[in-house]
Amino acid sequence: MKGTRFFSSTLALLLAAVPSAFASTTARVYSSSMLVLAFVGFLALVVVIQLIPAIMTLIGALRGLTKKQDESRMAKARATE
Repeated sequence: MKGTRFFSSTLALLLAAVPSAFASTTARVYSSSMLVLAFVGFLALVVVIQLIPAIMTLIGALRGLTKKQDESRMAKARATE
């Protein structure tokens, strides 16, 4: 118990004594041109457009899995009759 208290208090004192030399300044303001923003928007659009076929493929695969399970259940039910 004393070891944990000693460690935590030592760590707290060390962190409190660290100067803020690595702190970021807020003097700069984000200032990109419209061309950069249009390029980033185009990249986002490409990613979204690629998600559409991926989602459709996933839905098709899930439908295929459930359809096969239903067919196998029907075959088992017919075999037991």
